[in-house]
Amino acid sequence: MDTNKLITLLPDMAAYVAVVETGSFTKAAQQLAVTPSAVSRQVSRMESVLSVVLVERTTRRQTITAVGMAVYEQCRNMLDSAKEAVTASESNMTEAKGRLRIAVPDAFARQVLEPFLLEFMALYPAISLHVQVTDLRLDPAYQNVDLVFHIAEQPHEHLVCKKLGEVRSILCASEEYLSERGIPKSPNDLVSHDCLPLGFFDGDNVWSFIQGDRTTQITVDGRYIINDADMRLNGVKQGFGIALFPDFVVREALEKGDVIEVLSDWQLSSDFQGGVYMQFPAMRFMPNKLRVFIDFMEAVFKKGSC
Repeated sequence: MDTNKLITLLPDMAAYVAVVETGSFTKAAQQLAVTPSAVSRQVSRMESVLSVVLVERTTRRQTITAVGMAVYEQCRNMLDSAKEAVTASESNMTEAKGRLRIAVPDAFARQVLEPFLLEFMALYPAISLHVQVTDLRLDPAYQNVDLVFHIAEQPHEHLVCKKLGEVRSILCASEEYLSERGIPKSPNDLVSHDCLPLGFFDGDNVWSFIQGDRTTQITVDGRYIINDADMRLNGVKQGFGIALFPDFVVREALEKGDVIEVLSDWQLSSDFQGGVYMQFPAMRFMPNKLRVFIDFMEAVFKKGSC
């Protein structure tokens, strides 16, 4: 294929990568800010030029063919190389500037990170922040973010990792609730208590406990099921039962005596505890905007912010 034909095909390759990674023409169109029909035309144009079927389409779903996956890998490499070219030029700039896209878990963003983001923006007026607050584990290797914060037992292995701190999960209830219903002495006692599961995904009402060599799982239930940490904490304060929280969410409420820790002699296993990780793709040329952000966050968390 001559260079002129290849150049005209480059935008189509980028659209095709979006289709594969989002799983649909509609989601790819939303990511690219175009119409689904435009994305479909781009993929069809690629298929015509390459004389292969990349995507088998039916009325209900799209399936990437074997050759389509091989083409995707090369197109993905092309986009990664394009990013390298951009970051190489940005890394030579003496001033840290440009748009930085980050993803942060919801409660952690509001309870911990927000004041530091505002402080960072005040220090670096030439940098703009695009913050996605989400409990989904986005991956900057495949999604349109430069850096992600995770709270997890293990970080993504394929990303560069900076550990900022630790978070543990704790159970809390109000003094009034415990006075009325009694204080649980063991995880098994929770079966007879009102609890506030997240209701975020199937199985998150199964709480796992560890004490030395002992492990146990308890299925809990209650009248108030909610996946927003602040609203769940308000429910606990109002006496609706016992709930599970990352420690930073209830730190102030515990200090004020608004809530009381329950089963403190047991360790909880949760998807919302573990290390606080800041992660980004490995790169030979790091943009200054990303470098100063990483350095800033490492500095503030060294002071004991988590």
